[in-house]
Amino acid sequence: MTTSDIDCRISVAPMMDWTDRHCRYFLRGFSPRALLYSEMITAAAIVRGDRERLLCYSEEEQPLALQLGGSEPTLLAAAARAGADSGYREINLNCGCPSDRVHAGAFGACLMLDAERVADAVAAMCAAVRVPVSVKMRIGVVAGPGARTQLAHYDEEDYGRLRRFTVLAAQAGCSRFIVHARKAVLGGLSPRENREVPPLRFDVVQRLKAELPQLAIAVNGGLRTTTACTAALDWSDGVMLGREAYHRPHLLAELQQVLFDDGWRCPEDAALLERMAAYAEREVAAGERLSAITRHMLGLCSGRPGARRYRQWLSDSARRHQVGEQAEGPVSAGGLVRAAAALCAV
Repeated sequence: MTTSDIDCRISVAPMMDWTDRHCRYFLRGFSPRALLYSEMITAAAIVRGDRERLLCYSEEEQPLALQLGGSEPTLLAAAARAGADSGYREINLNCGCPSDRVHAGAFGACLMLDAERVADAVAAMCAAVRVPVSVKMRIGVVAGPGARTQLAHYDEEDYGRLRRFTVLAAQAGCSRFIVHARKAVLGGLSPRENREVPPLRFDVVQRLKAELPQLAIAVNGGLRTTTACTAALDWSDGVMLGREAYHRPHLLAELQQVLFDDGWRCPEDAALLERMAAYAEREVAAGERLSAITRHMLGLCSGRPGARRYRQWLSDSARRHQVGEQAEGPVSAGGLVRAAAALCAV
């Protein structure tokens, strides 16, 4: 089992279409130590496609983990090796995503129904890399007719399957488990409903940690405040934040200061925007669209006066930038980002 020098008490979940490299660069400004995850990338895409583009990131994003989707051990091992060679500090196997698209590819949450296959995949990945291999999962999976009626039901048989899945993956070399404390429904619920409809069962994850204290087990799902996160850390080894960190990134800064107390303080909004302005100038000069960057920055002023004007300004600025390039000459990407600072009231 590989060890890691990364502090995994705070992490930001891999989110499809959200946690791309621009998002991760922005979030890094709110916490120098939180572990950030890539979007899920399929092992086949890395092995057979443009791996340089898929695995691209800025060194400032570190510490950074790569999440893989797949179920074939040989492909997963090759993709894990490519990720480790690219500098990713952890390789994560997706066993929790319930979307129909992922399910159709025979990976994601449906893998929890095949613990032996997951163990084989983890063993192959661990043999291929020296960085830690982790698994992101749910507390269980339901499928077929009547799946909704099973959501509130969790018995010893359910828990037994979860425990066996965890033990087999650990024996194969998994160094850490991130458990979304909800069941996953395969078919019948949208991805959003799968994040909200199944009841949260932190007690199940807490029991798993209590019975397997030697394993590193982090919890994910429904964590929206510093108080809730610190309470979960009383019994778990880490908390993984999802959309709350995306929409309210200052939560990362709050947790950074509470948990680490190392003297770091979150920069003022103007400094955070200056950092992103310089980044935007560099990325746009390399051919990126400004909107691909600014779309991740809309939560900076969340819950404060001026937030709506700030969001509107960034969105409009990105559109104006595209028009400016095509019609009236280039508009400074960095200048547009810097101008937003006046609208993000303190």
